[in-house]
Parts: sequence; structure tokens; C-alpha cells
Amino acid sequence: MGQRGAPSLTASPSAAERSERLPWRLVGSVLVGTLLNPLNSSMIAVALLSLGRSFGVSIATATWLVSGFYLGGAIGMPLMGRLADLFGPRRIFSLGLVLVGLTGAAAPLAPSFGWLLAIRVAQAFGTATAYPAGLAIMRAQDRRDRPPVAALGALAVAASVSAALGPILGGSLIALAGWPAIFLVNVPITALGLVLTRVWLPPDPAERYGSGVASERRGALRSLDIPGVVLFSVFLTSLLGFLLSLSGRRLWQLLILAVPAAILLLWRERRVGAPFLDLRLLAANRSLVGVYVQFAAVNLVFYSVFFGLPLWLEETRRLAPETVGLILLPVAGVGVLATPVAGRLIARSGPRPALIAGASLLLGGSLLLLFFGPSTPLAVLLLVGAVLGVPNGFNNLGLQAVLYRAAPAAQIGAAGGLFQTFRYLGATLSTVTIGLVFGSGASSEGLHTLALVIAAVSLLLVLTSVWARREPAVAQRD
Repeated sequence: MGQRGAPSLTASPSAAERSERLPWRLVGSVLVGTLLNPLNSSMIAVALLSLGRSFGVSIATATWLVSGFYLGGAIGMPLMGRLADLFGPRRIFSLGLVLVGLTGAAAPLAPSFGWLLAIRVAQAFGTATAYPAGLAIMRAQDRRDRPPVAALGALAVAASVSAALGPILGGSLIALAGWPAIFLVNVPITALGLVLTRVWLPPDPAERYGSGVASERRGALRSLDIPGVVLFSVFLTSLLGFLLSLSGRRLWQLLILAVPAAILLLWRERRVGAPFLDLRLLAANRSLVGVYVQFAAVNLVFYSVFFGLPLWLEETRRLAPETVGLILLPVAGVGVLATPVAGRLIARSGPRPALIAGASLLLGGSLLLLFFGPSTPLAVLLLVGAVLGVPNGFNNLGLQAVLYRAAPAAQIGAAGGLFQTFRYLGATLSTVTIGLVFGSGASSEGLHTLALVIAAVSLLLVLTSVWARREPAVAQRD
């Protein structure tokens, strides 16, 4: 393995590097797979009422289809990334597509809500495969030191668009064929993905596994560190469950379970030869740890706005849901438009300027929320929403670019999966923050308190992004 450490965030690419591009057939094939996670996480939002009625459960119970999917994804991302590193990214990428297709076909046949929830969690593991395995596929074909900004930007835009269009597509499918349609739509998408994978994605290198399929599988399974996977799953499930309970009846027993699970996980992963969670890599690579923490913080701020602002608009401003949706459109949509701009900036100057700009805009937008009140004009609400939407493109693409360079090539799948786990952690922390701040109602005072919290987080992001320039440049090829 090559030298580990923090990459430079300021170096400019040569003309030869700028002229090189990953094949768009490869990027397009990966893109089809990465669409599935944001699409399935957002389509379900418009189906909860129908599902609750169909299975005779309350809305509160039906929301477990959302929480279960997020939890499955949080655990599944690093696990599937590790499998991609061990068994080969194209193989695991294909396996993920098959799993999504099978769960999509099985969901309408679920005999009870419990079965549907189990299928939904399995679906989360399937959709969690594409991003880390896709990063590994791209890294294997990319011989440059600089990240493929255009390819990463395309994946970011596609994910944002699919998440934004998910409720629209889901609503149309439910109107045409009922809630089963939001699951069945995965079948043709995964079929297309499997065809493209077979035709356009390069095969996994045979030398990775040695001679013989049997020895390949035995060696990979021995390297999987199943006890580490189990301890990580117990720790993350307990931690996220406890955090989600903070705004209501606090489940302290989950925290009590999380602490020994974390201690055992740390003890084991420091002693095993091929750990599931490579603590030695994280200890030696401050840039990689910084990416994870920043990504969690970015998502804490984004989802605090994305989930908290609608509550205030509906409860305090008494706006209709469809009006609230239009006001939120700049928050979600402007980030898509900003991504190509961020890509050009990163290609010219490296990720650092994009991250500083994104964090600064988050700070400014958060502070502008302090001026929101019952009589704030609609135009001002839309403008501030746009200010808060721009950083989504800059921060996401900038952090992905740093991740791509900071992670060793042989571990890019697991590193990419853990990166997405921190997205789920940030989203969970945002719901906890909103629950605590709006505990007695979504008032203007509560919104201002929320604004101060996310402004403080944004300020830390600005300082962290500025500090990153002090990191030394280190070659990051294996």
C-alpha cells in the first residue's frame, strides 16, 4: 500500500490531466446504480399513508420504513464497500442490483408489515452497494492523482435530481397502480443496470483473488472480519436509536448497549490483521477523518433546514404544503445547478476553495434565518433558500474529491461506504436537533435557536476548510 496521509487541496491539474476523462459509458453505468438509493429513500415519503392503511398500522409505525431504510443504509454502505474491496467492485455492484430487483419484486407480496419492513431493510443494503463499489470501479480505471471531478459531479447531480423527483415519481406511480408500484419500478431499472454493467463496466482484475474461485471466496471471507461487522452494526444501531429517542421517551438502554459495543469494536479492530473498520488507517490519515466529520456536519446543517423550515412554515406561517414545497425547491434544486460550477472550481484550484465557499454560504444562510418572522416576504424566503441551496453542490462535490484522493485505492470501497454512513449520522443528528428545538412547537423563537445552532456548526466548517491548507501534500496512489 502506498504512503498514507493528507492530500494537498490546492494543486492545479496539468493540461494533460484535464484532457483525460473516465469513459462516460463507465460513469453512466455506475450512475444508474447510484440513482437507486436516493430514489427509494424519497419515493416512500408519499406512500406512508397508503401503506399504513393497507397493513392496518399507524403513521408512526409506517415511518419505520423510512428509519429502517436509513439504518440499513448506514450499516450497509461500509459493509458493501468492504465486500467490493475484497471480492471485486463489479461483482458486488451487480450483486447489489440483483438484491434491489428481488426486493422490489417481493415487496408487493409481503404478507404483513413486519415482512415489508424486513424487505425494505434488505433493499437498503442493495441500494447501498452502488456508491462505494462505483467509486472502486472508477478508481481502478483512473491512473491520475487528481479526482475525476466531472464524473463525481455527474453522480452528485444525478443523486440530487433523483431525490428531488422521487416524491413526484412516487406520487404518480401510486396514483396509477397503488403503493406496490414504487417497489416494482426498481425491477426494470435494475435490469437495465445489470445489462449496462455486463456490457460497459470493466471486469474485476483476476490477480486480485489468486487462483481458483474456491480459494478466492475462502480468502475473502476470512478477510471480512465478521465479528467486527457485527460489533459495528450493534454499535451503530444502538447509537442511532438512542439519538432518535432524545426528543421523546429516551431509550437509555440503547446507549448502555452502544458503549460496550464501541469498546469491544475498538479493542478488536486494533488487533485483527484485516479489520472491517481500519483504525490504523484513520489514525494515520487525518484528512480522511476530517472528510467524515465535515460530511456529517454538512448534512446536519442541510437536513436541519430541509426538515425544520417546513415545520415552521406550516405551523407559524400557516402555509399550505404545496406552497412550502415550492419554497423548499431552491434549497434542493439550486445545489444541482451549483454542482457544475463547483466542479470547474475544483478542477482549476482543488477542493479547498469550493469547501470554503460552501461553508461560508452555509454560515451566511444560517444567520439570515435569524431575520425570519411571521411577516417575512415570500421573495425573501425564496432568496434565503437559494443561498442555503448553493453550498449543497460545493460541499458535497468538494468532500467527495478529497475522499477520492485521501483513501487508499485498495480500500476506496470501504472508505466510500463509511463516508455515506456519516451522511446518515448527520441526518439523524438534524432530526434530534429539530426535536429538541421545536419540542413545544415550531415557533419563530425555535427557528432562531435552530439558526444559531447550525450557524455555529457552519462556522466550524469554515475554520476547518481554511485550516486544511496546512496539510502536507502526499502521493496517494497504491
